[in-house]
Amino acid sequence: MAMSTLLPMAEAIGAALKARKETVTVAESSTGGLIAAALLAVPGASAYFMGGGVIYTHEARRVLLGIELASHPGMRASTEAYAQLCATTMRERLGTTWGIGESGATGPTSNRYGDAAGHSCIAISGPHSRCTSLETGQADREDNMWRFAHAALTLFEGVLRD
Repeated sequence: MAMSTLLPMAEAIGAALKARKETVTVAESSTGGLIAAALLAVPGASAYFMGGGVIYTHEARRVLLGIELASHPGMRASTEAYAQLCATTMRERLGTTWGIGESGATGPTSNRYGDAAGHSCIAISGPHSRCTSLETGQADREDNMWRFAHAALTLFEGVLRD
């Protein structure tokens, strides 16, 4: 997979957001910035993309999102609830209509929580919210990153159609 695979979806999302005068932010982890990069590759992205971050470590979560998991008993990264928390928190911090959150295990091995390589949880926060999990069954780190980003944009496209 490559950016050319994500771009048509990002263009459709960008057009919908512009037409509705809505905005989006992204809090992604195992996609490493690919979701934001796809959305930003569309000319005129400044009309709808307000910012975001790659929340890859506990320190990044604390500093960029202000989230301490001690305040959320039982929560851990790489879950739908965590992806939703990140999406909602980033959306609230930047004052956007929509937030996209993603957290997972790209590979080639499992993450610290025991989730197999190829595991990702994706959430959309906004007027309509939705979460999903993806299991690619693959250990290929780069391929998983592209698949996770593709799944996130697909989910967001679907939510925008609701």
